[in-house]
Amino acid sequence: MNALMPEMLLPYGYLLRAVLAGLFGGGLCAVAGVYIVTMRLSFLGVCLSHGAFAGALFGLFIGLHPVLGAVAFSLLTAAAVGPLADRGEVGPDTAIGILFSLMMGLAFLFIGLLPAHREEALGLLWGNILTVSGAEVGLLALTSAAVAAVIMVFFKETQSVACHREVARATGVPDTAVFYGILALLGVVMSVTLPSIGGLLVFSLVVNPAAAALQWCRRLRAALMAAAVIGVGCCWAGLALSWYFSLPAGATIVLVSTGVFAASLAFSPRKRMLQWTTPPM
Repeated sequence: MNALMPEMLLPYGYLLRAVLAGLFGGGLCAVAGVYIVTMRLSFLGVCLSHGAFAGALFGLFIGLHPVLGAVAFSLLTAAAVGPLADRGEVGPDTAIGILFSLMMGLAFLFIGLLPAHREEALGLLWGNILTVSGAEVGLLALTSAAVAAVIMVFFKETQSVACHREVARATGVPDTAVFYGILALLGVVMSVTLPSIGGLLVFSLVVNPAAAALQWCRRLRAALMAAAVIGVGCCWAGLALSWYFSLPAGATIVLVSTGVFAASLAFSPRKRMLQWTTPPM
């Protein structure tokens, strides 16, 4: 009987990969989202996610792996928006809006130029966690480990810049380098989760669990852990609902995460998004 178990489970291997993708992808997106929400740069998250989507399509267009193109474009987007906002040449919202419109235009241009890969391109747009490959799950796992290591090593610096950038600068923290590093990390996270979540949906999974966690947690460290748990829980709950009711998995996950945020907003004693001060260690 035991010898037959692996053969019996083979048809459900895609479910195991989806569960693992939800574990690593949900945690990654939620942790990245804590920094986005804390720094009040939610629109930047939209810009980076669409930059990753445009880059993935560009990768398909020139014959590269979509994730490589996504990483390249998201890093370029992060590198462009930072100096524009910091130098004061244009306002941060204006800079992000211009880059967002550019990435959207490029994305639709590449979709029009890819008639042979139209289905794959639309798959990157909506994502499908049920079709992730073992290699993509492995990439999510490696990225999760790398992001966790970076946050642990540079936690004090990222906390200072995310919560009070001016204070961080005054105390000698290289705030510009740390800020750009956070943006680059966000771009990588959105790029590697693109095939499973999709370019239009990944932003929701980034923001909703993080916003829900910040309704309950005063400390950044606690918010990171709570957001990761909420993100993974939303992915698994969305997968279960999509399995039982034959619903699109990515959209269901996003709707679940929105419901979790709504419940957190309704029942949190804070009743509104936190006005961050420097959190205790």
